[in-house]
Amino acid sequence: MASIVVNGDTSGAVTLSAPAVAGTVTVTLPTTTGTMLTTASTTGISGSAISSGTVPEAYGGTGTSTGYYGFKNRIINGAMVIDQRNAGASVTVNSTGQTFPVDRFFGTGQSSDGVFTLQQSSTVPAGFAKSVVATVTTADASIGASQNYLFRQRIEGYNIADFNWGSADARPVTLSFWVRSSLTGTFGGTLHNSAGDRFYPYSYTISTANTWEQKTITLAGDTTGTWLTTDGIGLNVIWSLGTGSTLLAPSSAWTATTYTGFTGQTNLIGTNGATFFITGVQLEKGSTATSFDYRPFGTEFMLCQRYYQQITHAGSTITYIIGPAYDSTNIFNMSVYSLPVTMRSAPTFSTAGTFILADGLGNNPTVNTLTLSSMSMPNSFTASIVSSGMTTGRVYFLLSTASSALKISAEL
Repeated sequence: MASIVVNGDTSGAVTLSAPAVAGTVTVTLPTTTGTMLTTASTTGISGSAISSGTVPEAYGGTGTSTGYYGFKNRIINGAMVIDQRNAGASVTVNSTGQTFPVDRFFGTGQSSDGVFTLQQSSTVPAGFAKSVVATVTTADASIGASQNYLFRQRIEGYNIADFNWGSADARPVTLSFWVRSSLTGTFGGTLHNSAGDRFYPYSYTISTANTWEQKTITLAGDTTGTWLTTDGIGLNVIWSLGTGSTLLAPSSAWTATTYTGFTGQTNLIGTNGATFFITGVQLEKGSTATSFDYRPFGTEFMLCQRYYQQITHAGSTITYIIGPAYDSTNIFNMSVYSLPVTMRSAPTFSTAGTFILADGLGNNPTVNTLTLSSMSMPNSFTASIVSSGMTTGRVYFLLSTASSALKISAEL
């Protein structure tokens, strides 16, 4: 068996030995300077010469030296597949409040100056099942100087702690997404902190109408400012659908000035009937956009439930929600209900539709008042109910009907 010995500069040697097999085996060396990984490090990467610090995506790596596997993407529901609130129905954005078309993403706007809808869509680029589409229903061709029409997501501080923003060791990040619009031109957006005193405006170009295009924006980490690394708002990621003149940035750089759009941008809200689709949103540490981080559906759903959960009617029959507890003069105190996922903070509660009670004997009094309260345990709550027609001493269960839902929110 032939061998080649390569002597070290000062001592030692490396021996390259031909394998004891028939035929020819080819090993291709890297085209750039680097260190070959050991045999133990390259298990399952047969026949590939790997440079130190980088494992290609084709072999299970990230394609970069960041080494992230699993929570590479800090955006939650970036493929727009989870929609607990609307089940695919359209929602109207006509206020500055949060309007969610799918989980974790929301739109904000104005009152009647300009109005747009948001809805989960099946119009997608290859490799995706869902997107979100914004459609202008009332155009605002003369946006007020300080007005905004935005699509956005807020990222929890815990999930960006390793960015080290606000320090000399701040790391770069890369935002990537797929976009499609009926309009073309320059579009804008921004990233900013919770205090609203550190902004990074960005721009991108949509070249062809009604065609999916992938966009990538890489930015240096911010070495100043305050960036929360708690359960508060760590980072706001914004896409502008229309921005007033005083909020348009002249360039892409970190600044203390409030900017939500980019000078010369196309304002979608200015054209009635205009559409804007987006999906495959990813924010990752590093200066390279890698392939979209597809997490299992169940994992993505639980990540969403940290911020919002909804208990709804299932199918065509009345559904058991919570119980049991005892009647006391038509005031009904429920037992503890544990949520499947611990929420970000003590949630707020709201209800929709009609609820009834059941005692197992065929009696179903209607609920007049339903009050939900958080407990000291972060994943639990209790319910207090006022209802007429109950019998003292009986055990009752709270049931949903086809129109009802318990909505539990700890959104940022």
